[in-house]
Amino acid sequence: MMMTEIKVNDNGSLRITGEFTLLDGEGNPIETGNSISLCRCGLSGKKPFCDGTHKGKFESVIRA
Repeated sequence: MMMTEIKVNDNGSLRITGEFTLLDGEGNPIETGNSISLCRCGLSGKKPFCDGTHKGKFESVIRA
């Protein structure tokens, strides 16, 4: 089984790689591959996926 990794990209998306299941608000699976980027800024036209609209319009640098 491949380990799942979630990376918080500076000023951008959440990058998820590995084996995972993405569910909608009703618990139904959304078809994905083994690597996706989820929108954090709310500006994407392809929610929940990132489409790059955030560039220059969203700032968030998270450090543990």
